[in-house]
Amino acid sequence: MSDPTALGVFGLSMVTFVAASAKLHWTEGVTYLIPWALFLGSIAQIWASAVDFKKNNYFGSIVLGAYGLFWIAVAMHWAISLGWLGTFDPAKADAKQLAIACIGYFIFSLFIMVAAFEANKVFAAILVLINVLLPSLALSILGVQPALFGSLAAWSELGISLLGFYAAGAIFLNNFFGRTMLPLGAPLGLIRKGPALVPADSKLKAAA
Repeated sequence: MSDPTALGVFGLSMVTFVAASAKLHWTEGVTYLIPWALFLGSIAQIWASAVDFKKNNYFGSIVLGAYGLFWIAVAMHWAISLGWLGTFDPAKADAKQLAIACIGYFIFSLFIMVAAFEANKVFAAILVLINVLLPSLALSILGVQPALFGSLAAWSELGISLLGFYAAGAIFLNNFFGRTMLPLGAPLGLIRKGPALVPADSKLKAAA
């Protein structure tokens, strides 16, 4: 099977590009963001994740799957707030729960960032910006210096999209031509990788 990473990263790049345009007030509202969140942010990344699971690409499968699920949840949050799924009662909704979710994803993204440092420099930079975006977005939603953190979230999200476009293009061209057309940057080499862990069920089968 072909490497699906370019498609998955392109999906992330598109949805963050459109979402950043709203945060930067180049566009307004979230209604027309939902299709991009569902089809590019969600389906493209989750499909790429599924292929990476089959190819035993541990990094790609987990990262693309995790962020694909994130965008499904965000799209559902927007759809509910717009009343697309039925009558919406603002008294029974607390937008701060999205901030809590962003904090949860920030915690997980810190672990992903460590691994990204040993993937390539472009992925590392994207994860650094994601770890600026998520807490900034959470603090903005919670009402903590919303002007400051809202702006920080907007510009970091734009940076994620632009780096993602480069990464998707580089992966596509490098795979198509079978050589490095656009560099992604060597891993930082700060942490030495050990041998692959053997799944517990494999150990049981070997013992039997």
